[in-house]
Amino acid sequence: MSEQTLGEAGLKASPQCASAQLPSQSEATKVWLRIGCLSFGGPAGQIALLHREVVDERRWISDRRFLHALNFCSLLPGPEAQQLATYLGWLLHGAKGGLIAGMLFIVPGALVMLALSAIFVIAGDVPAVAALFFGLKCAVLIIVFEALLRVARRALKGRVPWVLAAAAFAALFVFSVPFPAVVLLAALVGACAPALFSGASHGDAKEGPPAILDAVMAADPGYAKGLAKSAKRAGLIALAVWLVPVAALLPLAGVYSDVAWFFSKMAVVTFGGAYAVLTYVAQEAVEGYAWLSAAEMLTGLGLAETTPGPLILVLQFVGFLAGYGAGSGLSGLAGGLVASLLTLWVTFAPCFAFVFLGAPAIEQLQEKRALAGALAAITAAVVGVIANLALWFGLRVIFKEMQPLELGRLSLDLPVLQSLDAPALVIALIASVALFRFKLGVLKTLSLCSLAGLLLKVGAGL
Repeated sequence: MSEQTLGEAGLKASPQCASAQLPSQSEATKVWLRIGCLSFGGPAGQIALLHREVVDERRWISDRRFLHALNFCSLLPGPEAQQLATYLGWLLHGAKGGLIAGMLFIVPGALVMLALSAIFVIAGDVPAVAALFFGLKCAVLIIVFEALLRVARRALKGRVPWVLAAAAFAALFVFSVPFPAVVLLAALVGACAPALFSGASHGDAKEGPPAILDAVMAADPGYAKGLAKSAKRAGLIALAVWLVPVAALLPLAGVYSDVAWFFSKMAVVTFGGAYAVLTYVAQEAVEGYAWLSAAEMLTGLGLAETTPGPLILVLQFVGFLAGYGAGSGLSGLAGGLVASLLTLWVTFAPCFAFVFLGAPAIEQLQEKRALAGALAAITAAVVGVIANLALWFGLRVIFKEMQPLELGRLSLDLPVLQSLDAPALVIALIASVALFRFKLGVLKTLSLCSLAGLLLKVGAGL
């Protein structure tokens, strides 16, 4: 083979390209399992862990290709870190590799979340356990505010994104516009006027020595075509795996039908990650379906923050409580288990379908300015969505009572000032100092605040 440009990687033929060999599936599986067990810290920490494992330490994937894949996954609804793991697994070992990588990103955290959900419903009323959960939910409030600041710094570059973020907040908090409508309207604005937005950047690609995958693709120009065939087949299977059970459950009345339908809707509108959709989920699950209380929703988010895997595993907690509430005793636990597994099924099966069906068209997607503008506008609107979430949670944590205020088409829930919860305010301040002053991180902050909740309740006689 003569020295010439080969393959989409743009590498030149060389002995290194010819002899390059991808890691075995068993070797990659061990790495995906390691990532799944250590993926704490939300999407930013999870993406950094993926980058360190497959780009920096093992050089399986080039930095340029990694960021290209990340930009594509950012366009999709659902947890972008889990979808990125699926995408990278598919690049290395086809559909089977993508399925293994994506599943191992979910399973460790899902098992932990299932156990924590059961403990919550069994022992949540035990004073000491309730005190720990109380500290947890107070800390989560500050974690949500920290996420708001982080996303705002990345997304709001220019006057128009700020205006769009403010409009999204007002639409949700003041006018109670449905969350999916806010996302779709933002996408439409960005698609129609992409020049007004600067998309969120994940950093500049820094090329080093040729990565193993790039070398393999240079030596075998047909490699990507083979991947496309397996991706299309896997994507169609994932769609069937998702939609067939949902279609079978919909005619049946009851909690399982509601769970299947509600979380299937979530799967296709969760642009911007878990924080962005939590307002809609909380409002519908708490006020619409009455599956759990606002305080329990905060507890679930706190539990999700302490587990590895996607933050959107909080939906598993919501599903568990929905199923548990439909029964009692052992039947309640069984119902919670079934609803929890059903929630996982309809939440993540679409993620695999989106990646497998969309990945082969990544180059065409990345070149369209309208799509880039839509993504940037959604990212800006997500700031307003998270601001609404933070305020919605915050008022219900710091104050024990809320009162509605109706002014024509305006609908506001305002706190009763006399119902201020002083211990909750103290723990929230502790969480603020831990996160912003001492940079303790999520896990240490949650642990500290859970202990503070226990000590405060013990001091008050539980």
